[in-house]
Amino acid sequence: MLDIRQTPVYNENSLFRSDYVQRLVSWKNQHVIKVITGSRRSGKSVILKDFCKELSKTVDYEQIIFLNFEMLENEELLDYHVLHSTLKANLQPDKMNYILLDEIQLVENFEKVIDSLFVLPNVDIYLTGSNANLLSSEIATLLSGRYVELHILPFSFREFQSAYKIHFPDSNLDLATLYTKFVTFGGFPYLMNIYEQSENIRHYISGLYSTIVLKDIQQRKKITDTILLEKIVKFALAHTGNLLSPKKICDTFISSGRKTAPLTVETCLVALCESFLFYKLNRYDVKGKEILKTLEKYYAVDMGLRFFMLGAKWADEGHILENIVFLELKRRGYELYVGKIDDMEIDFVAIKDGRINYIQVSMTVRDEQTLTRELKPLLSVKDNFSKILITMDNAPVIYHDGIKQLFALDFLNGAEL
Repeated sequence: MLDIRQTPVYNENSLFRSDYVQRLVSWKNQHVIKVITGSRRSGKSVILKDFCKELSKTVDYEQIIFLNFEMLENEELLDYHVLHSTLKANLQPDKMNYILLDEIQLVENFEKVIDSLFVLPNVDIYLTGSNANLLSSEIATLLSGRYVELHILPFSFREFQSAYKIHFPDSNLDLATLYTKFVTFGGFPYLMNIYEQSENIRHYISGLYSTIVLKDIQQRKKITDTILLEKIVKFALAHTGNLLSPKKICDTFISSGRKTAPLTVETCLVALCESFLFYKLNRYDVKGKEILKTLEKYYAVDMGLRFFMLGAKWADEGHILENIVFLELKRRGYELYVGKIDDMEIDFVAIKDGRINYIQVSMTVRDEQTLTRELKPLLSVKDNFSKILITMDNAPVIYHDGIKQLFALDFLNGAEL
């Protein structure tokens, strides 16, 4: 019988992700499938391994099955029939069995295996995957009501600071300098091993990008036009914070001599979002209380990727800050939209636990005209929910007609809205 009880190798960067691990611990032995999603190299495997380590403190080794389907020794298990029979043969009777399957989307028809195992009373299942196909409509329907999703992002600014101080204990960089490093090189956890080596960072991000584009997108979606796909990536990165549509992007390309079609652009955008390289944000009509179907924004999963693809000449600090705030709000579990009120825009309508926060993001509002412009859409909202202006102006919290102005680095370090 194949020995599939592999002991995972732990990674020191898991030290900074205990919140994720504890969320998994809180679901332990609950009869739902735990699905961990996120981009490649965002830390899913490390978190799963660290959870495995937590399990080993209270349960026997024989009760834990950990498999990484990117490992060559597990190649024969990519056949779902073989995987199913092997897992069944390794279950311990009369004990709870913890099955942790890393990059499960590599197993075609894996949902049939999971569906079969889930009905057993002594099985607790944990899955990770690097693309949204893991929870495609068909699979989500099959697993409906039987799974919870834990979405992993690269390091937050707080996690980045903790990791940087551990790796570089003699560093006494101030908060603003650390933020500059964070938005330049990004928060993919492995980078801490090479953080003061700019050339190595560039090679790492290049390899990561190529893997996502070539392996996760081109092969899976059968997109053969690599040049067009890369143009769309760069366009979306360069226009972070701007309202876009497939037709708008298509028209821009055609005007510069690059023929394509809106449907082709849309296919590429969908693929980029499915691989968690980007996140799409729909518009929400604040007065009409409805989600709009035209124009949306795309935010990148990490700013290091943006810097690698575009370079310093595209260092639009305001839109970079907006992207960073978006990711932080997403980490905190907010349901997010772009707000529309009359002909004005609110950067984020953030909803959580039935409460709405209307949020504007700006690098600075020290100029009176800029302050007036940023406050105007928030002042136009007549309900009593919170209205917040997040800026890089380092000052104590102040209020403008009930609108809270918050220092961005305080927010990124944990301050509540």
